[in-house]
Amino acid sequence: MGRTRTKTKKVKPSPSNSNAEAAEQPSISSLLEKAQTLVVQCDYGLAQRFAQRILEREPRSVEAKEVLGVTQLETGDIDSAKQTFLTLIPPHPDAPSPPPVSAHLYLAQLSDDDPHSALQHYQAAVNIMNAQLKGKERADNSTTPEDESEVRQNIVRALIGMVEIWMDPSYDLCFDPAAEKTCEDLLNLALQVDPGNSEALQSLASVRLSQQRPDDAKQYLEQAWTSWKDFEADDSRLPPIPTRLALVRLFLELSLFTPALLVLQGIMAFDDQEVEAWYLEGWCFFLMAEQAQETGGKLDDLTWQDLARDARDCLETCQTLHINQEHPDTPLLEHTRELIGKLDALGIQPSPDDAEDGDDGGEGWEDVEDSDNESVDVNMS
Repeated sequence: MGRTRTKTKKVKPSPSNSNAEAAEQPSISSLLEKAQTLVVQCDYGLAQRFAQRILEREPRSVEAKEVLGVTQLETGDIDSAKQTFLTLIPPHPDAPSPPPVSAHLYLAQLSDDDPHSALQHYQAAVNIMNAQLKGKERADNSTTPEDESEVRQNIVRALIGMVEIWMDPSYDLCFDPAAEKTCEDLLNLALQVDPGNSEALQSLASVRLSQQRPDDAKQYLEQAWTSWKDFEADDSRLPPIPTRLALVRLFLELSLFTPALLVLQGIMAFDDQEVEAWYLEGWCFFLMAEQAQETGGKLDDLTWQDLARDARDCLETCQTLHINQEHPDTPLLEHTRELIGKLDALGIQPSPDDAEDGDDGGEGWEDVEDSDNESVDVNMS
């Protein structure tokens, strides 16, 4: 009789601790979604922790690196942000192909000390986005008109970024004999990519101003503004606030005060804590008061005293917000205080908080008028 083989019960191997822990961990996609939501909510510290958690599990995650770079940038760690974005573009060995457009765009903005490098990053971003457009044209079913429109707008903004570098007086590029033609070519290309784009038209107006062609500049500004001036304050089709603030500056340079105030009204309806908007509104009223005095004491049925008081109110608000927010634009605060000082010297005081009629500001102006009856000498440069 042969030896009987003992039957043994097969036992399934228990999962290792690491596998059990992995099963309990949230997915990479859920962590990424949470990190991106935190960025939108401006909780950059916590978003950074989520990004780092993703990278511990997936070190080559492009999306997590983008989030990490943004959080480093927003928290003031500029050098680390730059290094993070550099890992997303060649020649870094882990760079994806093609690299994300955002990496080149961020690096262009972080290359303040090297305009040539910034131009290269903008051009690389434009090349990638042009390839995306061509890919979309070949695969019509994979895209929507909204997607294509967004890509075209981003191409235009990159081209405008290049124009701004060429025009920046702090760089030697603006003295290059080819600068003017280069800017013209870039903006013509922008309008070919997205005909009628308001930001491209606005940039073209800025170029015309630099060329001492104010009438042409006004024409382009009117075209740019007309395309969106009737939108509601929260309409997603509106240009970004920095672009609208730049438009206001151009309006002021051309003494177009009414459209400047209307644009600022729309910005403040969306965000009444915008420091530069209060500054520009105060500056606008200041210039209007100056012009009113020079043309007989009134402008649009408002006395220059009233306009000057409005200027003082806006500038005081700007100063308060600037300090409370620890705003980084020091020259803006210095100019605000300079204007307040000039108004103060002329006797113009802020309006009473309770909005009751007050005569202090008006009497101050009258005293100045009676004493020397000369134009107020205000240097706005």
